[in-house]
Amino acid sequence: MPIHKEGWPFIALFAAVNLLAFLLSAWLGVVLLPVTIWCIAFFRDPERKTPEEPGLIICPADGLLLPVIDAVPPDELGLGTAPRPRLSVFMNVFNVHVNRNPVSGTVIAKSYRPGKFFNASFDKASEHNERMSLRLRPEGGDGTRDLAVVQIAGLVARRIVCDLAQGQGVRRGARFGIIRFGSRVDVYLPSGCIITAAAGQKVRAGETVLARFEEQT
Repeated sequence: MPIHKEGWPFIALFAAVNLLAFLLSAWLGVVLLPVTIWCIAFFRDPERKTPEEPGLIICPADGLLLPVIDAVPPDELGLGTAPRPRLSVFMNVFNVHVNRNPVSGTVIAKSYRPGKFFNASFDKASEHNERMSLRLRPEGGDGTRDLAVVQIAGLVARRIVCDLAQGQGVRRGARFGIIRFGSRVDVYLPSGCIITAAAGQKVRAGETVLARFEEQT
């Protein structure tokens, strides 16, 4: 099972503690073994087959799609104050936490903002929690189709990892980061998108189609 590079220090720590527990008491070692197995599973990084059809916006995270609402994207991205459709994916501690690019294109802006650590399933988490915000411009776009992807820390999450840089080109479905341990990813869509996913749906990063751009005439 592929493991994300961020996971190895934690896996080593959990395994060392578990081994020490076994040396002290076989019973204690057995009790802690599921925790070590969970740590390994948390950092799993499976391959995904990303749809290749043009105009698709792919889910950036595994988890549960929360109700779709209209909301203003983070100020720091310069996307204006008009509300946009926001699709939020809640990741619990058992989901894959590796994040993937929803579109191919260019990183126009990247901004980190410290904040609180409310439960990521709460709506207020989008505004108040620690976050990493990205503004992506799809290939061939002129700015009117820019979208936002926001990694949000959760109740037990304490580290957001984003490997992208401003000006960098990105490929749909490629990995771009991870959040430890339980979190949320928001996608703010531009106008003229057709949402294809539904609230309550279980979604997968790099595979599930969240929306598609309307064909331009």
